[in-house]
Amino acid sequence: MSADPSPSQPRVGVWLIGARGSVATTVVAGCAAMTAGLHPPTGMVTETDLFHGAGLPALSSLVFGGHDTVDCPLPKRAEALAAGGVLPHSLPSAVAAELAAADREIRPGGPAPGDTRDSTGLIETFTADLRDFLHRHRLARAVVVNVASTEPAPTGSELPASSLYAAAALRAGCPYVNFTPSTGLHHPALQDLAVSRGLPFAGRDGKTGQTLLRSVLGPMFTQRALSVRAWSGTNLLGGGDGAALSDPAAAAAKNAGKERVLADTLDTVPEGDVHIDDVPALGDWKTAWDHIAFDGFLGTRMILQTTWQGCDSALAAPLVLDLARLLARAHEAGLSGPLGELGFYFKDPLGDGPAALGEQYAQLARFAERLRAPAPSEPRGLPGEGR
Repeated sequence: MSADPSPSQPRVGVWLIGARGSVATTVVAGCAAMTAGLHPPTGMVTETDLFHGAGLPALSSLVFGGHDTVDCPLPKRAEALAAGGVLPHSLPSAVAAELAAADREIRPGGPAPGDTRDSTGLIETFTADLRDFLHRHRLARAVVVNVASTEPAPTGSELPASSLYAAAALRAGCPYVNFTPSTGLHHPALQDLAVSRGLPFAGRDGKTGQTLLRSVLGPMFTQRALSVRAWSGTNLLGGGDGAALSDPAAAAAKNAGKERVLADTLDTVPEGDVHIDDVPALGDWKTAWDHIAFDGFLGTRMILQTTWQGCDSALAAPLVLDLARLLARAHEAGLSGPLGELGFYFKDPLGDGPAALGEQYAQLARFAERLRAPAPSEPRGLPGEGR
């Protein structure tokens, strides 16, 4: 469905925090593959009839850049993902030019070991990087998407790394998406800035696997009047996420969204916990088990068990592209503030919207109608100018 951009169609930036990670690499490689007609847009909701005529930017109009604290080039990262079965074997060589172009737009992140810059200095640097990206490529706008590894919840007043990047996005005039459970714009110190900038933002924590299934099964039990007694889960995963989530504080931040889905769809929190185990040998692949104990008619006790095996990068990448396009179009349409209508994509969505996937999809369909409304006239100058 994504049309080729006309000569007059503006280009749109996608600035990835964690730009050399598995998800970001899959996003860049996947977008290039679809633009070249090498693969269909499987998993992209914005490429379905739901968003036909909604004015979303074409995939071929997207320009990628980002921040990261690691220095492995995207082409090398893509080769590693192909060796692990995450990307098709021949894809890294087929889109090598696009990967290299995106890699040239990645700037050093922070705070890195030995970094002498304080929070103010880091925000200023990140903001300057974004403004430079916008101006050099003559972009109509750029959307900042956080796909970095999960960080522990902050315990003091100091802004965590995710919030530094979020603050820079706001100062540069860029819509923001938090695809992770990290703090990002949720920090109290950023609330006034988020309101004053008049930008759309969405989050948090992309719903790609176990929680996606929970957002379907929870409403099923409620609607069939079946009483859930206990719901326990286990995740086995490797890669960067597995290493990051081996930190109990980071795992707790991740599990909060999973628990919220059950609380919101069952109107109670059943017994049971979610456990996350780092298994480096699994690489970018994940296995998630759920064990659900429930009561049926006359108190008959029953069990439902589910197994979800998948690759998080391949599940997340189409959603990241969806959200970048949706936020870009929302910005063009003059929308601002938290976009609760995008709860379909998140474990812990902004606002007080529904938690059941079916209801979230209906809300997303209404959002598509909003985007079909005529866009306001473009302001003069590039994003971030005069701000």
